Amino acid sequence: MSGDEILVGYDGSTDATLALEWALDEAQRGGGRPVRLAYVFEWLTVAGWIGPGVAPGIWPDETARRQVEELVRKAAADAVAQRPGMTVHGEVYDGPPALVLQERSADAGLLVLGSRGHGGFAGLLAGSTAVAVTAHAHCPVVVVRAGQATGAGPVVVGVDGSESSRVALGFAVESAAQRRVPLRVVRAVAPPAGRWRPADHDEEATVAGERAAVEESLAPWRKTFPDVDVDIEVAPGNPAAALVEASRGAQLVVVGSRGLGGLRGMLLGSVSQQLLQHSSCPVMVARER
Repeated sequence: MSGDEILVGYDGSTDATLALEWALDEAQRGGGRPVRLAYVFEWLTVAGWIGPGVAPGIWPDETARRQVEELVRKAAADAVAQRPGMTVHGEVYDGPPALVLQERSADAGLLVLGSRGHGGFAGLLAGSTAVAVTAHAHCPVVVVRAGQATGAGPVVVGVDGSESSRVALGFAVESAAQRRVPLRVVRAVAPPAGRWRPADHDEEATVAGERAAVEESLAPWRKTFPDVDVDIEVAPGNPAAALVEASRGAQLVVVGSRGLGGLRGMLLGSVSQQLLQHSSCPVMVARER
């Protein structure tokens, strides 16, 4: 697996199929990056086994294995047939899906997942595998969910001045340039907690200062990508709510894995987690490889 390769968690589910389509589009925009489908064959020891996309049984046997391999082979072949010239491979792995995808992500340039696969609980908008992999992956992760907009609108990025958000800003500018669409930079400034406000609290001055900081972060990117139209939105409010709202009409939202408000023990911040659950478009959780 090359470091430029796009890895797709694939199990034949609706969301996984959408993730594959998104990955193929991204690969074409990137000049024909190779794509690899990863189907993780999970074995259980008590209640049976999970073989997404295949009729369930007590234990996996060679017939089930062949069915899984054929599912992946056909998905890869169909992708190549629809997009001649692309390089698409498929692999079947054994083990816990989250752990296996995390390990494989170390050799990938991007990991793309469906929000929920087979075996997900109906009440969860983002499945446990997607959340776990996004928290621990070694490369940027994009999560795609059924019903989301994917084809039009700007790229949105959430920034808060943290190192993680600076990484996200870089990915977002490059994504907007590659797609030839505007970039919308969102900086939501959470108001002081509770009813108490400092005597010297000046909301307008705070917003102006934050805008200046965003402009400073953008300066080198404006020089590198002068053709990207940038709109900066700085306003008081909850960051997660602001980004969920900004996702309406966008084609991609980019955030860092953790912002300034993250606790040390949390690998995936609350804003990122809420976006995975509620965004109206695919979400990229950016991190340096």
